[in-house]
Amino acid sequence: MNTSIVIADDHPLMLRGLTDFLTSRGFNILGSAADGNTAYNLIVKLKPEIAILDIRMPHKTGLEIAEACQKNGLSTKVILITFDKEEEPYDQALKFGVYGYILKEFAIEEIETCISQAINGKPYFSNEITSYLNASTLEKKPEKIDTLTKSELKIIKLISENKTSQDVADELSISVRTVDKHRSNIVAKLGLNNKPTALVVWANLNKAYF
Repeated sequence: MNTSIVIADDHPLMLRGLTDFLTSRGFNILGSAADGNTAYNLIVKLKPEIAILDIRMPHKTGLEIAEACQKNGLSTKVILITFDKEEEPYDQALKFGVYGYILKEFAIEEIETCISQAINGKPYFSNEITSYLNASTLEKKPEKIDTLTKSELKIIKLISENKTSQDVADELSISVRTVDKHRSNIVAKLGLNNKPTALVVWANLNKAYF
């Protein structure tokens, strides 16, 4: 469990609490920061596997850091923590390909699971926030979902359950190559970016519709 991590939060107690907890659990904390500029510089310099970032920080937000990591091709997987249950930052997180989105009140309970899934290439999002956003957007049918075929809807339903391409192929008795082709078509139809997390996040947020 020597996953390398950088943590950033402008709330001292939260920063210390997460750092102490993850250190006690055997994670390799490379550095910590109380503002976004310092956090981003640490990510560029130290190249951690995971960056756990507060969404709202001075100088550079967690979302801005996620965007910069994506733009500059950094391999660090970003996990965002927040007090807010808002649709806009969640949508931006999807756009910037983050691997985790956790409410702060559940951070200690969920962070290890989130890190584990991120390391394995699977995004993790707090059930509390996905349930809240599903409820608040239930009357707003997602755009372009009607363009998906029945086969694509079956696949995206399985993706919403965090199943891999191999899992989907096994369940539907088709090849992984066929699953990946369907995934590419779905991403194109929905206008998502090609980050592996983008489709999973969209599927989780809109699972009420398929």
